Amino acid sequence: MISVLEAYLDRLPYLAAVALVAIGLGVLVGERGRLKKVLGINVFQTGILLFLVAAAYRTGGRAPLARPATADAPSVNPLPHVLVLTAIVVGVSLTALALALVIRVRREETMAEEGVGEETMGEGGESV
Repeated sequence: MISVLEAYLDRLPYLAAVALVAIGLGVLVGERGRLKKVLGINVFQTGILLFLVAAAYRTGGRAPLARPATADAPSVNPLPHVLVLTAIVVGVSLTALALALVIRVRREETMAEEGVGEETMGEGGESV
């Protein structure tokens, strides 16, 4: 019984990553709202990043610059962690851009519904 529990606990980060990816895809495909789609993409990205971090984890691993690797303490590959940090920065930038586009599209839709045309618009997009 304990070995089954340990097997599930060892795979818990992978199961959480698969769950996050599935939730993100479900929201992305199933929801109509633009804001919900942006949030779905973020949840999907979080699942992918969790998978990369879980795959790079080494029990008893050491940083390669701190101490040399030995047989009982292997060195950890820093490349996946660097890729995850880069992906987080890119993801935040893309989320900000997507949210700005969602706001702009909503503003344009509202103006079209109200019948405000371009001929009544002043400089800078402000209505006259």
